[in-house]
Amino acid sequence: MKNLFYQKIAKIVQQHRKLSGLSQKELAHLAGVGKTAVFDIEHGKPTIQAQTLFKVFQALNITIEFSSPLLKEIKDETS
Repeated sequence: MKNLFYQKIAKIVQQHRKLSGLSQKELAHLAGVGKTAVFDIEHGKPTIQAQTLFKVFQALNITIEFSSPLLKEIKDETS
């Protein structure tokens, strides 16, 4: 069974790509990654490198937000 985290990423990337009217090949070119990388992301492959994933996110204008009860403490410490 695929990891739920990677399945969610796969669905988000695939939906954004399709809504943008891009093929996997076109997205790969825009992101500067191989077509296989886009295919692997969209199929929930857990071994994708973070840098590759971030390039695809950037090409699709997807942002990442972190949420944690500890983040407030971290922010307070750096202020």
